[in-house]
Amino acid sequence: MRRLAATLILLAGTALPALAQTEPGDPAAGRRLAETWCANCHRIAPQGPGPVSDAAPAFAAVAAMPSTTRMALAAFLQTPHPRMPNYQLSREEMDDVIAYLLSLRR
Repeated sequence: MRRLAATLILLAGTALPALAQTEPGDPAAGRRLAETWCANCHRIAPQGPGPVSDAAPAFAAVAAMPSTTRMALAAFLQTPHPRMPNYQLSREEMDDVIAYLLSLRR
């Protein structure tokens, strides 16, 4: 009986990391991408310098919108927009930029 209990505890302990899955993307890498590609039009950091024009929303404002979700950002970044350059982000790059944007909520 003790052996069965010990086996169950061991199996439960190995299953816990699988349950604690993390979101895809690296926020630090996303910030670096945003500094390179997005900072010409968007204020990418809450206290950072911004572009000359305020025609594009700040990343913090986008992150604060209730409609901003991982899925909504992915759809937006994959859809061409007239006022936004048509960047061809890889899946990893997109995940990184999304992770950075969502990190601004905290």
